[in-house]
Amino acid sequence: MEIEVKSQSDNEIVFIIRDAEVPFVNAIRRMAMVNVPKIAIEDVNMIKNNSAMFNEVLAHRLGLTPLVSNMDVIEGLPLPEDEDYEKHPGIGFSLIEEGPKEGEETKVIYSKHLISSDPKIKPVYDTIPLVKLKPGQSLNIEAFAKVGYGKEHAKWMPTTVCTYKQYPEITFNDDANIDYDCANACPRGILKADRRSKVIKVLDIEDCSMCKSCVRASQQNGLNYINVGYHNNDFIFRIETDGSMSPKEVLLQACDKLGEKAENFISFVENGG
Repeated sequence: MEIEVKSQSDNEIVFIIRDAEVPFVNAIRRMAMVNVPKIAIEDVNMIKNNSAMFNEVLAHRLGLTPLVSNMDVIEGLPLPEDEDYEKHPGIGFSLIEEGPKEGEETKVIYSKHLISSDPKIKPVYDTIPLVKLKPGQSLNIEAFAKVGYGKEHAKWMPTTVCTYKQYPEITFNDDANIDYDCANACPRGILKADRRSKVIKVLDIEDCSMCKSCVRASQQNGLNYINVGYHNNDFIFRIETDGSMSPKEVLLQACDKLGEKAENFISFVENGG
């Protein structure tokens, strides 16, 4: 198996996996989505909330606010499978805000107003709007964040996008007349008709969604000039995170979790169940 990283940023990584099977690639995807630990607000105590937003809705927004969750931060915190998980109070947060000043109609409360008991564990973004306060309204909230897994709730899912597709393959029928119109049918513009050279060029094969719009257009013209397929054992994999941790860290953690599950399964079989 070979892995080639095509692009990488703070919140996204795209890489190619070659010589792999679909079950293996899909297992990595599932591990990344639901088995990588992440920190999120779990318990919310509404001491005072006379805003227009219901307590349940505001608590839901707090839970979905991404918190810094890299492995350096999570290290030392109890995981859901640990015995002391329920006894651990979690990382405390407070949100104490008053309505707007005189002369102002509303005041927007953002994620930056959440004050954490641990300066390392804080909202990833400062500008996530939580609630609007009008004159005379106020908030007094205490919340507690804990480590969890995406299989229990979406707020513990580190990935916003985690998907793969088989590597596209485009071939042309040399026995048929060149169908320049099929290039115009491509919705992503990856085909270019070069009438001077009498060829159709493929600009970016990896951007092909295999929708086969070009194939259908060629068939309607009665030419059957172009064919779209894929490589059975090659995949383009993409991971995008909410900023709580880097996509590379999510991938490494997913692979570690998959390895642990494989070892546990082997041990289970060897020990006779």
